[in-house]
Amino acid sequence: MMQSIATVSKRFRADRRGAAAIEFAFIAPILFVLYFMTMEVSQAIETNKKVGRIASMVGDLIAQQRNGVLRTEVDNILDIGAAIILPYGPPLPTIIVEHIWIEADKPNPKALVTWSRKLEGTNKSQAVAPNSETQVPEQLKVANTYLVRVTTKLGYKPIIAWNDDQKSALGLGSAFSILNMSEQYYLRPRMSQWIDCTGC
Repeated sequence: MMQSIATVSKRFRADRRGAAAIEFAFIAPILFVLYFMTMEVSQAIETNKKVGRIASMVGDLIAQQRNGVLRTEVDNILDIGAAIILPYGPPLPTIIVEHIWIEADKPNPKALVTWSRKLEGTNKSQAVAPNSETQVPEQLKVANTYLVRVTTKLGYKPIIAWNDDQKSALGLGSAFSILNMSEQYYLRPRMSQWIDCTGC
């Protein structure tokens, strides 16, 4: 005996088999996006901490030198600093070390860079020309004193390489674009009044 259309329709509406699979198909993309965003945010925070650690550590090692340093020694310290960022990378950080002298016996003393080194990727070079004027915080402008300044920069690229089409389709916009991270530390020489760098 054939069932009436009304009976079949009623049974169809009451049948909940497969509902969980359909619900999961709707929710799964949201869960995956939340998971990957959480992973990326955690990684970005950890990398940002490392950027600060690089500036602190490099500045500390330079400031502890007693009888000056060689250019090769400064370059080795920069390499050690860059290694802190691992296993994240590429790109590698840019690290700039500057030895700064605050002029003596002047009403408004200038801050002059006596020597500098820069690590950019794997390339090492002089950051600025000797005796270049620079700016330092007013509270550090003590006449005839020296400072070591370390600046670390990193253009953080997310581990997940979203392309523009994928970001647009998922509605992420610029959420996974490059984040510019930077940190700067000032330290005073600890073992001597100033630190010479031979060959810098």
